[in-house]
Amino acid sequence: MNSRTDVLGHPRGLLYLFFAELWERFSFYGMRALLVLYMTKHLLFSDEMSFGVYAAYMSLVYVTPMIGGMLADKILGFRKAIVLGGVLMALGHFFLTFEHPIFFYGSLSLIIVGNGFFKPNISSFVGKLYAEGDNRRDAGFTIFYMGINIGGAVAPLLCAWLAELYGWHYGFVLAGIGMLLGLLVFKGGLKKNVFEDKGLVPNQELFEEKQFGVKKGNLVTIGALLSVPVFALIVYYHEFEHYLVWIVSLFLILFLIKILRNVTSKERKKLSVAIFFTILYTLFAAIFEQAGSSLTLFADRNVNLVGINAAQTNSINSTFIILMAIPFSMLWGYLHKIHKNPNSVIKFGLGLLFLGVGFITFGLSGYQVDELAKTPMMYLILGYFILTTGELFLSPIGLSKMTELSPVKYIAFIMGVWFLANFYGHFFAGKIANLTTVVNGSLGVFSKGFFGKITELFTGLSSKTVMEQSEIFHQLYSYVSVYANLGVISAIIGLLVITFYKPVKKWMFEVH
Repeated sequence: MNSRTDVLGHPRGLLYLFFAELWERFSFYGMRALLVLYMTKHLLFSDEMSFGVYAAYMSLVYVTPMIGGMLADKILGFRKAIVLGGVLMALGHFFLTFEHPIFFYGSLSLIIVGNGFFKPNISSFVGKLYAEGDNRRDAGFTIFYMGINIGGAVAPLLCAWLAELYGWHYGFVLAGIGMLLGLLVFKGGLKKNVFEDKGLVPNQELFEEKQFGVKKGNLVTIGALLSVPVFALIVYYHEFEHYLVWIVSLFLILFLIKILRNVTSKERKKLSVAIFFTILYTLFAAIFEQAGSSLTLFADRNVNLVGINAAQTNSINSTFIILMAIPFSMLWGYLHKIHKNPNSVIKFGLGLLFLGVGFITFGLSGYQVDELAKTPMMYLILGYFILTTGELFLSPIGLSKMTELSPVKYIAFIMGVWFLANFYGHFFAGKIANLTTVVNGSLGVFSKGFFGKITELFTGLSSKTVMEQSEIFHQLYSYVSVYANLGVISAIIGLLVITFYKPVKKWMFEVH
């Protein structure tokens, strides 16, 4: 440890990456909190169209980091990739202030491409600050993770407050300013040389090499800009996104088959568990990611909010993570000491179980609905608390297990597959959110038969009595029926995973 270059026992560079990521997440979550409300209230998009655009945008945000990470590894290096990504994202936020379809879809696309360069490389940069075997690494990532969630908690509060007080565009401008601040912090770190020789161009010769008369390093920037209209078109024609899902799935399946053929029997079994965990995480994300879409509209239309507006409810999850991340980390340490730490399969099952109970809690709010079809805010807060508990059981654990279960030479690819679960999760989250829309007086698939009985049991509302009420009650029923049924499905799958964990655990061998 070098006291001259270290701050609070960590490399000085961590402090700069912490604040750069905090402000980048501030911009990302600030804009995300406003997006669905902006589309439904200001652009007057239908719920279905808003959910489609949001799902396409959020799913693509998790595809581009695989490409951005590869390009940084081979050509750009972390520093140039982070700056390029930051500039593109800042432009995306500022262009949202122009009311024109080209600017709207172009803005979302700029953020998608920019995030691909920024997100994976700033996280990888943190790892590079520590030498191999440095026992400060986990603590460093915990500090960095706190920065992400501080940005995620504060941004919806401030951006939504500004948007409500002065207009939507002020909220988007504040998000853009957040991104610029992140860039300035990072550039400040570069000027002070806090990163020393880390994150530079990996191969200067390759960077300078010319193709079509242009340096390869510059070609990456040109390619990034040329890809913006392509992603904008995918978001615009979001109803055809399933073709992209099929293409990605085909590539994944073929590549995974190739890997499974090239590894030992033991590695094959461990990798199969990693794939199983990724499938469970996809299911988790599909339900959990109602937070930025249908849950925001539910809060806006059918919850008696006190002290905050609907967009600001997006900060609840991050706030709970900040409060609970360290206690959870200490809990795992304590349970490990007394040899009572549950294995990862059980933790995944508990994650899905808590997620299910959280959504059942949203459904239970139907029991206390008032004459304006509004439910008490305490159900929203309690539901978020429970599902955040589920997130802490599953998400950080999964990230850790991927590195332990993957064959050494395929770790980077399998990590990419884990993040792709968010791509699938957001795609399916859009389909689930669409189930909450009321079309031609229909109350949806969860109003009939067996599902209708589950809805009545967990919400206190029956389709027959709701149909006799006004349209605002139809919308409320649509939300709580979907949440109650999804909650039950998630909880049952969680219980099944916990009950039949032993065969899966056996294939994990020495991994806990």
